[in-house]
Amino acid sequence: MRKRTVRNGLRLILAALLLIVLASFYHVGIADLFSMSEDAETRLYRLSIFWAAAFGGYGVVLAAFGLVLPADSHDAKVRVLPIFLMIIATMSLFFYLLASSFNEQPGPERLHPGDTIMI
Repeated sequence: MRKRTVRNGLRLILAALLLIVLASFYHVGIADLFSMSEDAETRLYRLSIFWAAAFGGYGVVLAAFGLVLPADSHDAKVRVLPIFLMIIATMSLFFYLLASSFNEQPGPERLHPGDTIMI
């Protein structure tokens, strides 16, 4: 097993999970931070999910090849457990945010240009 290759694959999987969390739960906040329109926000969400799928797929392939290939002499000091635990923590965060999103009250609809506010 080439631990360095497995670790790099797990890093890509972690990056994919973080992109999914950001795109799924915080895309509105990111769009507001950068003053994006609704179309740009939708594009941001779609691109984030696309790149998360690309990173995750490549990470899985890289980790699988790392498990199959013979070990190197440089792999003795490489640790895989910390990145694996970070993946578990990120998955836990995702499921926590998912479960808590079911209990939230729906927020008010966004105002479109030209809409008026009744006081």
